[in-house]
Amino acid sequence: MAEAISVSLNDSSDVKDFVIKQGYGVKDLSDMGLKILPEQYIQPLEERLMTEVEPKESIPVIDMSKWDDAQVANSICDAAEKWGFFQVVNHGVSLQVLDDVKKATHDFFGLPADEKVKYYSKGNSPFSNVYYVPGFEPEFDKPAGWKDYLGLHYVSEDDASALWPPVCKMIFFFFTCRDQILEFVKGCKPVINRLVQVLMKRLNVHEIDETKQNLLMGTIRANLNYYPICPNPELTVGLGRHSDFSTLTVLLQDDIGGLYIRANEGEDKWIHVLPINGALSINIGDALQIMSNDRYKSVEHRVAANGSKNRISVPIFVNPRPQDIIGPLPEALTNNVGEKPIYKQVLFSDYMKHFFSKGGDGKKTIDFVKITN
Repeated sequence: MAEAISVSLNDSSDVKDFVIKQGYGVKDLSDMGLKILPEQYIQPLEERLMTEVEPKESIPVIDMSKWDDAQVANSICDAAEKWGFFQVVNHGVSLQVLDDVKKATHDFFGLPADEKVKYYSKGNSPFSNVYYVPGFEPEFDKPAGWKDYLGLHYVSEDDASALWPPVCKMIFFFFTCRDQILEFVKGCKPVINRLVQVLMKRLNVHEIDETKQNLLMGTIRANLNYYPICPNPELTVGLGRHSDFSTLTVLLQDDIGGLYIRANEGEDKWIHVLPINGALSINIGDALQIMSNDRYKSVEHRVAANGSKNRISVPIFVNPRPQDIIGPLPEALTNNVGEKPIYKQVLFSDYMKHFFSKGGDGKKTIDFVKITN
């Protein structure tokens, strides 16, 4: 247990060894009852402050109970164009499945370090099937976010059953982490398919063939995110400002809150994504912004650290395959006569490499594929 381990909080190398090399993560660091945040987690002032939070603004909430209704479809596309972020309710994923995956997340991070490190990535590719990351962004020479996570790449049910964390033994009981996460992914797949179909129709893509299916939804990855109690939340972030590189992201968050989106690009105004019981948050990723030729917008977002509660979230990232070429879809360019592509054609794996090499740069990563005159 973390309480029985000696670690000098005044020695940055000792903290790094404890969190990253030994795999305890910031969760076990937090469980030691810290009073002062270790220096490598202290963010620059401009990264940890939100100058203005819009208290009266909120992102759209869309009822998907009649998802094939034209009004619902328009609401989804309008939200993707204006906000890049919205929440859906009555989406078809049961409350029990949502509650189970939240519990599985708490249970996994409650395991002793020697159980969690069995899934330690140790610098493997982002496309590894299972990878535990204790302490966020250890590969970057910059302050880290106050977060641990487990990444799970979904290939098939058989693959998940063979490789994802199986029944894990706690002190007095067992829990089935793998099954709970798998049920959540399976439950979200119809929601993802419906959203993509609706969004594509506004881009003049009326039939999604196998090639388009692979381009838009070729890979799926789920994360279990754990943001432990932080001794000085005003000095750091749970997760720094960024956009997602995905086609789109489906996010389940708990009832604690702390997710913020930038209201307008270039302005330091932020909107809190208020937790709604049973809702899923949807956000557009860079890949879809590129493929839509800026019709749909990925949006910068961040997670605040919390000084009193442990927070969890479970995103599902829906991505092109690494070998796919992304760029403005030909159909999207027919929306306006004479519309020219804003972005180059680029191998998605190359975009990913650039994205990870520039971690914490907000939306600047998308400039990598912009056509410059």
